[in-house]
Amino acid sequence: MITTCLWFQGDLDAALARYESLFDDFEVHSLTRMGADEPAVLADWRMNGTEFRAISQAADFQFNESMSLSVTCEDQADADRLWYGLIEGGGEESMCGWLKDPYGLSWQIVPKRLYELLSDPNPSRAAAAQQTMLSQHRIVVAELEAAADQAV
Repeated sequence: MITTCLWFQGDLDAALARYESLFDDFEVHSLTRMGADEPAVLADWRMNGTEFRAISQAADFQFNESMSLSVTCEDQADADRLWYGLIEGGGEESMCGWLKDPYGLSWQIVPKRLYELLSDPNPSRAAAAQQTMLSQHRIVVAELEAAADQAV
């Protein structure tokens, strides 16, 4: 088994609480506090069917966009709920469905309809959807569909 391990610089407890509030399939398996001078927190949890491990302790390590968690959402409402829930309280929007949560972790929040439009058998429709997606921060399916429909 391969488990993603993340090194948080901030409040791992707050991050876990945030993720638990956003994902129905969420369970903390273990949470361990170690040390007195520079306390560390270790956690193992499952989120949306994926196992994670994390440590929170001061270090020079920083999250960056070269690693992100990509979530495929059933519909626009689910994508919006996750998007706004993850950026709330200090997160940052980026382009093409990417964001950073307040803990610095990068996410891609993608409605599955985007993948359908990008693989449309009509190359003009797929290209129009892609061009629109490239101009968006939060992915908005209605805008992608409108662009694809105009390309016909």
